Amino acid sequence: MKSLFDPTVVDEVQGRLTQLRPDCERQWGRMTAAQMLAHCSIAVEWATGEREVPQAPLALRTIGRMVKPFALKDDAPMKRNSPTVKELLMVDDCDFASEQERLRGLIGRFAAGGPAGCTTQPHSFFGPLTPDQWASLMYKHLDHHLRQFGV
Repeated sequence: MKSLFDPTVVDEVQGRLTQLRPDCERQWGRMTAAQMLAHCSIAVEWATGEREVPQAPLALRTIGRMVKPFALKDDAPMKRNSPTVKELLMVDDCDFASEQERLRGLIGRFAAGGPAGCTTQPHSFFGPLTPDQWASLMYKHLDHHLRQFGV
């Protein structure tokens, strides 16, 4: 499975990020490219422990624990318009260049930190994750949003 602990995968994601432009057309969803970058940065900050992971309501956490084995079993991409927790909804305008640089830095720090640099906090929806699961989930999440904007 692809993971942000694999330097080849990190290079692929970083390359795709450099192809992203502020005027890239989204294929689905409502976020602008800049908002998507901010959204993804917060998710990576959760994975590194730089930002506290909020807890979803109990009903969602229960569902999340049941679907986790299916969501993380292979490299199948996330489905379009997958639900997100309110803390990741971006409604304000964001500066594209600064958000792009922020995300590139966060991905680099996550990858360099390896398993020891991963949070021990449970994911808001999926619950407890191993560092390898965090690394795979972060790849899948980034891939999902880069595909959203055609890169």
